[in-house]
Amino acid sequence: MPVIQFQLNGATVAVDTDPDQTLLDVLRSRLGITSPHFGCGAGECGACRVVVDDHAMASCDMPMWSVADKTVVTVEGLGTAEQPHPLQRAFISEQAMQCGYCVSGILASAAALLKRNPSPTEAEVRAALDRNLCRCGSHNRMVRAVLRAASEMSSS
Repeated sequence: MPVIQFQLNGATVAVDTDPDQTLLDVLRSRLGITSPHFGCGAGECGACRVVVDDHAMASCDMPMWSVADKTVVTVEGLGTAEQPHPLQRAFISEQAMQCGYCVSGILASAAALLKRNPSPTEAEVRAALDRNLCRCGSHNRMVRAVLRAASEMSSS
């Protein structure tokens, strides 16, 4: 099996794996990264989203060969318990989580948006989060949290 190398949360990793194995499988089963969740398995629900080269991508249908030499960021790479990312602080402040199953994918989508567009409009936030499903109905609070984080990040 070939070794596939990529940046994960700021560190270079090399994984000896089947190039067609999904990024989600490798993250969870081989690298101990548990924030992306398996949802639909077809890249439609958003529970498995991670940031790949500043774009939110579904890791459940992304083969490992496609991340070679790329940068992957998961929620574990956004912030720490001691120094949470502004998005993480805003989600807590806005109480923008219920069960939490979708949140890591939504945070990845929001982080990718803010990386590309540090001052999004509400409509742009809604569009960026549109492909992330949340059965708990927390979308409005999530949108407020992303806008709050954008404001905090632009003022610092």
